[in-house]
Amino acid sequence: MSIDPKLLRTETKIVRKGKASTAQNLSVDICVVGSGAAGTSAALEAAALGRKVALIDGLPSLGGQAVNSIVGTFCGFFSNGDEQRKPYQVTHGIADKMFKELDRAGALHWRQGLTTVVMYDEVALSRWIEEEIRASGMTVLVGAIVRNVVMEGRRVVALELTTRYGEVRIEANGFVDATGDAALAWQAGLPCREAAEGPIYGTQMVVLENIDVEHAPTREEFAERVAAKHEQYGFPRRDGFAFVAPGRGIALVNMTHIETPLDPLRMSKIQLEGKAQVDKVVAFLRAEYPRCFGRSRIRAFGQPGIRQTRWIVGAHQLAVDEVRHGTRFPDAIARCTWPIELHSREAGYIWEPFDPDHMHYVPLRSITAADADNLVAAGRCIDGDAAALSSVRVMGPCMAMGKAAVNALDLAGSGSVHQIDIAALQDRLRDNLFRTD
Repeated sequence: MSIDPKLLRTETKIVRKGKASTAQNLSVDICVVGSGAAGTSAALEAAALGRKVALIDGLPSLGGQAVNSIVGTFCGFFSNGDEQRKPYQVTHGIADKMFKELDRAGALHWRQGLTTVVMYDEVALSRWIEEEIRASGMTVLVGAIVRNVVMEGRRVVALELTTRYGEVRIEANGFVDATGDAALAWQAGLPCREAAEGPIYGTQMVVLENIDVEHAPTREEFAERVAAKHEQYGFPRRDGFAFVAPGRGIALVNMTHIETPLDPLRMSKIQLEGKAQVDKVVAFLRAEYPRCFGRSRIRAFGQPGIRQTRWIVGAHQLAVDEVRHGTRFPDAIARCTWPIELHSREAGYIWEPFDPDHMHYVPLRSITAADADNLVAAGRCIDGDAAALSSVRVMGPCMAMGKAAVNALDLAGSGSVHQIDIAALQDRLRDNLFRTD
């Protein structure tokens, strides 16, 4: 059977990159860089305020680590609980719709104890984020790297971005740095912080399929065996877990520790080393738990999971003692009960949980860049010491910070986020600060 020549496209044309800049220009009210939990929350909240929004991400897909690193668990959305006190949701906003619609789709599994963890189907979450963003009408730019930030005095004026398809310049009245690495603040030449004593380790997540859920080990027994045998199998971390997802026949494995340097060559090397660690972890699971994991195979690797690398210098550095004491700041914009979870050792991490009555807070001053009037951070790159950040960088408070960031910018208008009406801001955030039902 021959194909009609009229249906074949055979003609080509010659093109060549010109020497003059041909950047596309875009002007919006609020520009959000980073589409993880914090950035998605910020962008959708800004769109709900009726603002013209641009959402930028360096990856070719939306969802940040929540989707692309296959984190698999929602953490930090609920108060602590015990037999007498039922946990209540502490972060609302887009989280309300997210939980409702994913739960209705059967994409959530709830694990309640002192802390409440909600396992989720990462594909379902990805599609929920994409559809919410698509329906909002905002402008989306993925696969875009910030190569320059244009400043005029204390204001960010524009971002210059590069993509594989060409250059883009975005002007906005307000900017949210939800990159996780303070990439926007860094490129603007603003002061930033890094951990002073060694790295904060990340994790190479992996999804295993063909799991026999009926023979899954208990968490206590599993922890003991990992601690006893991790050296025998050659992986460094002596703790971690394999969350078996009921009804899906899969397990989310969080048992590796990898450095997450900001150097491009070292980071590329680390990605390979992380997968080599996973191979050793899988060998351990198959050999030690043959009835559960004996026939398992790797279904998917996530992008390297990054906990903390670089963050802004804000008007206030959140301190670990303020977290421990539950300091209630006059400019509080988010709350959380998640434990101190500091991954500062290759072999393990510090886990310091709080009692059921505990609540700690994030102040506006920790998410506002000290040397800029229209740049607000959200997520793991806000200002805090390393231990304090380890308790507020999980998804619940990150979403709360995203909502707070755009509302602060909206109230500031063409003025400074350092001079807004705090009472007016907290009124907009009252569910995330006061609601207990």
